[in-house]
Amino acid sequence: MAYQTLRYEKAGRIARIVLNRPERLNAISAEMPGELEAAVAAANGDPEVRVIILKGEGRAFCAGFDLSPGLYTGPPMGEWDPTLDYAMTTHFARQFMSLWYSRKPTIAQVHGWCVAGGTDLALCSDIIVAAEDARIGYPPARVWGSPLTAMWVYRLSAERAKALLLTGDPVDGRTAERIGLIYRAVPAERLEAEVEALASRMANIPVSQLASMKLLVNQAYENMGLRTTQLLGCIFDGMMRHTPEGRAWRDLIDQKGIKVAIEARDGPFGDYSAGR
Repeated sequence: MAYQTLRYEKAGRIARIVLNRPERLNAISAEMPGELEAAVAAANGDPEVRVIILKGEGRAFCAGFDLSPGLYTGPPMGEWDPTLDYAMTTHFARQFMSLWYSRKPTIAQVHGWCVAGGTDLALCSDIIVAAEDARIGYPPARVWGSPLTAMWVYRLSAERAKALLLTGDPVDGRTAERIGLIYRAVPAERLEAEVEALASRMANIPVSQLASMKLLVNQAYENMGLRTTQLLGCIFDGMMRHTPEGRAWRDLIDQKGIKVAIEARDGPFGDYSAGR
C-alpha cells in the first residue's frame, strides 16, 4: 500500500517501519495507527522477514497524538457519546497492539521525545532500545488522557508505574533502563548500530522459533489480565478527556495553541515545555 505517515522498508530478513511526520515530531495522526497495523501485517506476510524495527524520522521517535488546534479524532466535545468514544479508543489500542501480537519480534528504536501516545507505540514493541538522552513519559496523566494500552503496568513494578502515572514525569533512557522500562540505553550515536546488531542476531533464528518464544512470554501477560486492563485504559481515556478540566485544556489548545496549553499543563512541573 502507499503509506502517507510512515515508510516501510525491507533489507534481507529485517523490515523497518519508519514513522515519517518529522515536521510534527512524528505526532500520531488519525491515519497513522492504521498504517502501522498494515505495515506490521505486511512484514508478517513476507516469508523473508524475521524481525521488525520501528523507529522515527527526524528529531524524535514520536510526540504522541497530533493535537493541532481544530484537530480532534472523535465527536465534537459538546456531543460526547461514551460508546462511540470507546469504539475509537479500543480501535486505536488494537492497532498499536499489532506490534505486540505480531508473530515476528518487534524492536522499538527510540530517540528524542517518546511521549503520550508515542509511548504506546514503543511499549507495545517486544524490545525497546533507546538513546541515553531520549525522554520517555506520559504527560496526559496530568490532564486529558490515560494510556490506551496500559503497558506501563506490565513493564514496571506497581510502585514505579504509579510513580510515573501519578506525576506524568518523564525519564531519560538511562533511567528507563535502570527501572526496567526498556531493555537497553546506549549513546545516541550508537543507537542505530545497536538496534541493527540486535535485529541481525534475532534474524539468525527460524521464524517458527521466534514466534513460539514470543508467544510463550506474551501468554503469561495475557493470563495476568492484559486485555481487561487495556479495556479500562480505553474507558478512562475517554472519561479524562471529558472531565471539566480535560475539556478546558482541549479548549485552550483550540483557542491559544498547543504551546500555551502544554505550558499550562507542564509548567508547574518544570519539564517537557521547559525542555528538561
